[in-house]
Amino acid sequence: MSTRIVTVFGATGAQGSSVVKALLADGTFTPRAVTRDVNSEKALKLKELGVEVVQGDVWDVTSLKNAMNGAEAVFGVTAFWDQTNFREGPTSEVVMGKNLIDAAIAVDVKFYVWSSLPHCAKATNGKYRSVYHYDNKADVEEYLRKSQLPHANIHTGWFCENTWNYNYLTLTSDSSSYELTIPKYDPNSPNTSPGLNATLANARSHFSNTTRTIRRRSWARPFMHAAVGKPVRFVTGAATGMAEMDEMYEYQSEPGAFPHATIPDPRLERLGVKFHSIKTFAEEALKKRFA
Repeated sequence: MSTRIVTVFGATGAQGSSVVKALLADGTFTPRAVTRDVNSEKALKLKELGVEVVQGDVWDVTSLKNAMNGAEAVFGVTAFWDQTNFREGPTSEVVMGKNLIDAAIAVDVKFYVWSSLPHCAKATNGKYRSVYHYDNKADVEEYLRKSQLPHANIHTGWFCENTWNYNYLTLTSDSSSYELTIPKYDPNSPNTSPGLNATLANARSHFSNTTRTIRRRSWARPFMHAAVGKPVRFVTGAATGMAEMDEMYEYQSEPGAFPHATIPDPRLERLGVKFHSIKTFAEEALKKRFA
């Protein structure tokens, strides 16, 4: 029986590395990790796990074809904030995404998973026009749909790890409590906890992936208090001064990132996807860092 390979882009990043680990744990597919620098510390750690690591650059279509050659499926993701990509302009992510899709079609990939997001400008009738890292991915999603390449679109939610990656959760000056501070965010507005990255086995159609609906204020409820050992209060933070980020927070706060989604997505549940709760995240991750 031939090996069923899944080429995973962004394999040393937050999403891609999670996909690689999930594929290794499941065992149905063999991950092939793609990164610009195959000798980076993160790439070497993947090699230690027995993962094939290959070089690929979203600006070099030939390298993309080589990375996907022989793969049954591909997990595609782009890094808007990576400085190499960012300096190419605010809509350069669309070019990157199209390069990935064109390469997948060229080497006859059977199934493509695209890490996408909603189109803020369209969803708000042009009110929020500067959230490029959302709109770019949505434009690529439309390109993927028109390509007729069999695929699934994964819409991820807010990463709970942002609580420490971006210092959203901080100790007050008197050390008596914590504050969860999100810029420009109405504490009564809905958002989502982070989604699972990709489900490839038995995938046959388009689906979006978000997880349990939460409200930011709910993070300060007793289970979070129990996890970190002190009271937690939600605080609406000041504007960042970056239109890209401020409009993103306003969009998430006002209509919500996925206002019409059924959460958890029943299509994913039928595929056997298991969802974690914020309570579990608080107990397993927050406690290690803040308690």
